[in-house]
Amino acid sequence: MSELDSRDCLAADEAAMVELGESLGQALAPGTIVFLEGQLGMGKTTLARGVLRAFGHRGAVKSPTYTLVEPYQLGDITLFHFDLYRLGDPEELEFMGIRDYFDGSSIVLLEWPERGRGFLPTADLEICIELAGNGRHLRFAASTERGVECLRQLPTESVATGEPGA
Repeated sequence: MSELDSRDCLAADEAAMVELGESLGQALAPGTIVFLEGQLGMGKTTLARGVLRAFGHRGAVKSPTYTLVEPYQLGDITLFHFDLYRLGDPEELEFMGIRDYFDGSSIVLLEWPERGRGFLPTADLEICIELAGNGRHLRFAASTERGVECLRQLPTESVATGEPGA
């Protein structure tokens, strides 16, 4: 790959996280798989809300903790938002037909991917979110050419710092 394989960014607050999600959403193409990693309360669902806004969704976005997956039909695109936090055993994914969600035509945002290891395909883009003072530090890492293309389309400046010109 290239020097665009990863990128770091800061989000000062919730609004900045949503803004960053919107920028990410504009860079996602059908077939893209994004893993969202981070402890409870780091803003994974908030980032997903921003992605959905990029596609015109204005309704509520809840974490699909109990349902495991929440589908969104956004014009011609279907986006699946997964949350595997309460998954008891990764094998449960096989029983729910997990492979059908990765058909190459939809976008998949998946929280807590480590709970589904062995049953999930490789992510195009992995985003790790950590606490940084009162805000969040995000590390974007591409593992496929599709992921690298997403990174190329993201603004090069730190758009989610909450500070003008930062």
